[in-house]
Amino acid sequence: QPHALPADLVHDLRSPLTQILGYTEMLMEQARECQGQEFLPDLQRVHTAGRNLLAVIDDRLAATVTTGAAKSEVASPEPPQLRVETQPAPTASREGHDKHAQHGSLLVVDDIEANRDVLSRRLRRHGHSVATAEDGRIALDRLRAEPFDLVLLDIMMPEIDGFEVLRRMKSDEQLRHIPVIIISALNELDAVARCIEMGAEDYLSKPFNPTLLKARTHACLEKKWSRDRESQLYTQLSQNFQRLQELEKQRDDLTHMIIHDLRTPLVSVITGMQTLDLMGTLNAEQREMMTLSVSGGETLLGMINDLLDVEKLESGAMQLDYSEVAPSQLVSSALAQVTSLAAGKELTLLQERDEMLPLIRCDEGKLRRTLVNLLGNAVKFTPSGGTVTVGVCPADQGGSVTFSVADTGEGIPAEAFGSIFEKFGQVKTRQGGRVMSTGLGLTFCKLAVEAHGGQIGLESRLGEGSTFCFTIPVTPLSEAVP
Repeated sequence: QPHALPADLVHDLRSPLTQILGYTEMLMEQARECQGQEFLPDLQRVHTAGRNLLAVIDDRLAATVTTGAAKSEVASPEPPQLRVETQPAPTASREGHDKHAQHGSLLVVDDIEANRDVLSRRLRRHGHSVATAEDGRIALDRLRAEPFDLVLLDIMMPEIDGFEVLRRMKSDEQLRHIPVIIISALNELDAVARCIEMGAEDYLSKPFNPTLLKARTHACLEKKWSRDRESQLYTQLSQNFQRLQELEKQRDDLTHMIIHDLRTPLVSVITGMQTLDLMGTLNAEQREMMTLSVSGGETLLGMINDLLDVEKLESGAMQLDYSEVAPSQLVSSALAQVTSLAAGKELTLLQERDEMLPLIRCDEGKLRRTLVNLLGNAVKFTPSGGTVTVGVCPADQGGSVTFSVADTGEGIPAEAFGSIFEKFGQVKTRQGGRVMSTGLGLTFCKLAVEAHGGQIGLESRLGEGSTFCFTIPVTPLSEAVP
């Protein structure tokens, strides 16, 4: 068993050997590129001798059981032997590939000048912009002052070692996104694991393998640039979303102003036309035109009122006037408002209600309007001779009552379920592509029900009609009324 070498002596021996091997490898590459093939055999002998000496040192170090000085290093596994081939320089296709590879701004941190020089020259040959720092304090100062894409960091340095530099980088919001490759003679699993756990992207041992150095450097840069692109895209999306919100608010404010200002003159027009009928006798044609004009004006006024009410409900500005209401009476009063409309289409109106239901605490006007809207939709899109059924019953889960409006119309396509309650959400029917409603009535229904703490839903199949249901909580401690 050979005697173990002290760890500090091993470090002092390995450092210059690492530099010799690094410079020799670069000289061999330059000899190939400059057609200096006559130098390659001698350079190979120097490189082989350095490798053999390194192997002897590593074999002795394997028996080391004592710790050395603070700047001790453990030998890394021997990289594969570098083969020398007396062939022409790399092919044009390979050069073209490297030429178009992306290059980054790198910082090399090592307290030994020759190590920094070898590594920097190697990285510059790969096309990167390289800066250096001789200790951890200078490295941190440079990182805060200049933008870097990657840091290659030695672990064993005086004052502030690589572990502390890595810790400070990952705890600094400005620096934590910069990837770090640890470069050291340390190869103990606990040291490697500690670096990775602290946030290092990768690890290379000295003397480093040029191929591994190039591959891992480019891999870390690609990951960093990918994260940068994602961060930039997220920032752009956030800015665009904020801008979109601002534009939507401006649009809604403008719409509200226009709609609100339209209501007053429209009411004047409707009132004026109705007054004309009292000022003299109209012939049949004039009366027909008057009736059509008033009807159209009232429809437009209803749309304006719907839009204003929807905006109030969306913003929470609409106040609900609560009172205790009997569900069966609510159904009857809503049904009375659509009876004449249903009679004009020869539709059958049916009621299904439980007279013993408890009172509900609600805004009677808003819920009646919800039922009228649903009944109006059902009557409008149910063909002549069809049936519209309105009902109210206890909800399955208890503590609530469920209102329903069903028709025997052509039904609503399943793909429209997600948009039918949205503002201005319109659905085309199968027959002739007709647009179903203005897209405000059902939005009002949804918002009014949700304002009462309830839920609204739809069941529909093409050719089999539609059923709208909404559930309203029951008033606590109220008694059933006949």
